[in-house]
Amino acid sequence: MEAAGWQVARFCRDATTVVCGVGNNAGDGLAAARHLHRWGKLKRVCCIDLARLQGPAARELVALRRTGVEVGGEIRLEGAETVVDAIFGTGLTRRPEGRFAQWIEAINSSKVRVVSVDVPSGLDADSGVAYSPCVQAHTTVTLGPPKPGLLAGDGPQHAGEVWLADIGVPFEAYAMAGVHVPPDLFSNSDRVRLDSIR
Repeated sequence: MEAAGWQVARFCRDATTVVCGVGNNAGDGLAAARHLHRWGKLKRVCCIDLARLQGPAARELVALRRTGVEVGGEIRLEGAETVVDAIFGTGLTRRPEGRFAQWIEAINSSKVRVVSVDVPSGLDADSGVAYSPCVQAHTTVTLGPPKPGLLAGDGPQHAGEVWLADIGVPFEAYAMAGVHVPPDLFSNSDRVRLDSIR
């Protein structure tokens, strides 16, 4: 999550609010918030349900709080010029509901620049189906190789500009999972625009 958070934070140029869900994607967002705080670019952090954070995501919350950053339980986007969307990641397979849907709608109606972590929240990372509601991102920072849903169905319309970011996972690990990654994918830079390799 550390490398993922650092990569995401690098795409935030100005006052940024980080909006987190409850899973690993939230942990990436919390790690990004710590870097943004260090760089003087963090406006605030909002998390849908802090009590549901577990494992690495919960540890990222502890690390962020140690820096003096408070994490709110209500979404507040005023004053932000960029929003990091860290609500849902690659595991979503159904329509967002309740507070998750409300927060996605709030992001979309805010009219600020949106940087999504891995995939826009509400997009199926495998099929490219955009469930309703789905974040409309300006930039998507996908961690490692591209997710199929960014290239299929509704993915291209919701993802905005897609960047692949190297987070240090050995290509052999992807191969063991059946994912082929070109060995020179990150040979020139640790960030590559998806449209430059297609």
